[in-house]
Amino acid sequence: MKLQTKISLSPQQYNQIDYNSKSLLIGSCFVENIGSKLDYFKFQNFQNPFGILFHPQAIETLIVNAINEKEYIEEDGFFHNEQWHCYDVHSILSNSSKEELLKSLNENVKKTNQYIAESTHIIITLGTAWMYRFIETDKIVANCHKVPQKKFSKELMSIDEISDSLQAIVSLIKSVNSKVSILFTVSPIRHLKDGFVENTLSKAHLISAIHQVVEPRNQQYYFQSYEIMMDELRDYRFYSEDMIHPNNLAINYIWETFQQIWIAKEALITMNEVDTIQKGILHKPFNPNSNSHQQFLQNLEEKKSQLQLQFQHIHF
Repeated sequence: MKLQTKISLSPQQYNQIDYNSKSLLIGSCFVENIGSKLDYFKFQNFQNPFGILFHPQAIETLIVNAINEKEYIEEDGFFHNEQWHCYDVHSILSNSSKEELLKSLNENVKKTNQYIAESTHIIITLGTAWMYRFIETDKIVANCHKVPQKKFSKELMSIDEISDSLQAIVSLIKSVNSKVSILFTVSPIRHLKDGFVENTLSKAHLISAIHQVVEPRNQQYYFQSYEIMMDELRDYRFYSEDMIHPNNLAINYIWETFQQIWIAKEALITMNEVDTIQKGILHKPFNPNSNSHQQFLQNLEEKKSQLQLQFQHIHF
């Protein structure tokens, strides 16, 4: 008996992710779901250096600024609700100190520039085609930072506008890293504050535009996270309490699918070793002073050392 409409997916034949790969993840909050798995299994990755970015234009701005090594100055920030903010980035970077905000922005520009140049894989997750324009400067913002909505105009990016933005992102990245694989995906998280119809229209624009850019022969790919959530996991038991975000069961399911397609088989042995160590670290003994537990800790340290001899970037 079939209880799901399964999406037929084949493992990626080339350019899979292994423990020598470096992945840069940029985009909506779904980045954190996949990124947390890469973190847990100790893959080399760098996630959302400028915080969560929802729409393509915000991601394009990030890439442009990073590649051009933009230096943020005082005029790029503004003070609101007792904190300094920047319209190019998420509020997670906001700070009560103007100097600390600028320092953080400029440090992350340098890190992102380096990671774009060195990455083997760049994963871009788009959340929405809706964006906000700051009326005073006629500039598209990445985040409104709770500034009154009357100061912004809300716009829906057309399919062509999104496609042009994605093409620009690809061209910019490949101008400094021609060998990188770029994976596009659409966040399965629904932006229902925009409205049900508006969210569906937004996701349709994103998906249509991405498929104008996807070209496996040029190492530009699409991962079906949105379709897995909508078609394979179309039941509220796969959602968190807000009925919008995927719960841990859904995240694990999508991760397992991603792993089957994009994680190299030779990496699975190391993943199992990392998993064993991670579970060992979390183990709570009945008697911490017992000989058996001390032996357990010694064995755990030996496993860490052996793994770190193979991969120097792995730290617990």
